[in-house]
Amino acid sequence: MKKLFLLLLFITSINAHAQQKSGAQQFWDLLKQHCGKAYQGEVTQGMTDTFKNGPLVMHVRKCSDGLIKIPFFVGDDKSRTWVLTLKDDRILLKHDHRHVDGSEDKVTQYGGLTSNSGTANLQIFPADQQTVDLLPAAVGNVWWITIDGDSFTYNLRRIGSDRIFTVKFDLSKPVATPAAPWGWKD
Repeated sequence: MKKLFLLLLFITSINAHAQQKSGAQQFWDLLKQHCGKAYQGEVTQGMTDTFKNGPLVMHVRKCSDGLIKIPFFVGDDKSRTWVLTLKDDRILLKHDHRHVDGSEDKVTQYGGLTSNSGTANLQIFPADQQTVDLLPAAVGNVWWITIDGDSFTYNLRRIGSDRIFTVKFDLSKPVATPAAPWGWKD
């Protein structure tokens, strides 16, 4: 009887361990809870003139098991979308930049892949080779996204320089969802 009990305990612990979600999957699930919602934000570090032209709004617009698209609006500028792809417990961040007519900007699809599964609240994206090929000065870029309670932050740090940028969104106060970003058909 004791051996049976120990065997059942062992099998139960293996199943419990196998069912634990990775940090990337927990982060993904947390972010997907905001799908369809939009939030206003503010730059908290590294203000540039570009981000002074109206309200800053992120819209968690498209969500699936492996893809989340988050347009990031700066006033009437609807050129930016953060594209997150989940695969094999890693998340890829790409920046999709478009012109008003929907065509791709010459500087687009840069970003990076997490080097590990991260945590439920933090994912870090060092610049990938595609980014370095497109923007050699971005070799030291590291982006990170946090989801912590009622806040979402998007951050950029260029290692070896003073360049840092953080925009923080209040997840406790959804705002009206904006129209589609440039280049979107739906």
